[in-house]
Amino acid sequence: MIVGRNVRVPGGEIDVICKDGDVVVFVEVKTRVSARFGSALAAVDARKRRKLRALAADWLQFAAPRARARFDIVAIEGTRAVLHRGAFA
Repeated sequence: MIVGRNVRVPGGEIDVICKDGDVVVFVEVKTRVSARFGSALAAVDARKRRKLRALAADWLQFAAPRARARFDIVAIEGTRAVLHRGAFA
């Protein structure tokens, strides 16, 4: 179930927030038209993962303080979309 799209929190935006049972899922959506600048999945580097963790922690603190969290990535390259469940912790 989708909880929110383009959710603004102090310091940034979370692309999609979903519920998967009792787990809150934070989804980063990355699109690449070509591989010229690397893959969509590779674009979610260590810096981006740190930022997403911090944004998620802020959101959880107020919206669901006891919830477990998972981070997924939807990598879109051309017309192909791939969901990477539990892409990072």
